[in-house]
Amino acid sequence: MEKQFIKNIEFGKALEMVNLVDYQPGKVVSLTLSQNKTLSMTLFAFAKGEAISSHSAPGDAMVYILDGKASITVGSEEITATTGQVVVMPAEVPHALDAVENFKMLLVLVM
Repeated sequence: MEKQFIKNIEFGKALEMVNLVDYQPGKVVSLTLSQNKTLSMTLFAFAKGEAISSHSAPGDAMVYILDGKASITVGSEEITATTGQVVVMPAEVPHALDAVENFKMLLVLVM
């Protein structure tokens, strides 16, 4: 079998990304699609009120909001992002995410 670079998703089908992770009350659910030394792609479903506290990443992080609404802090700036919007967080800059309401996102980290 050939090496797969993407995992945990069906190949050769048209899928709705928003439906690949489900909300769970009181939890942050994640599904890793790819992870190596230069790229990480992960889907997340955040229940309202859940958060990821301030941290930084070794590469540029881009979140694409698939559903719902999030408050994203990048450095000292607070951004409200909703369905269809994208926010890029530069490498080594502290950032945090808070679920204003249930939200799903695709996180792409490029290192």
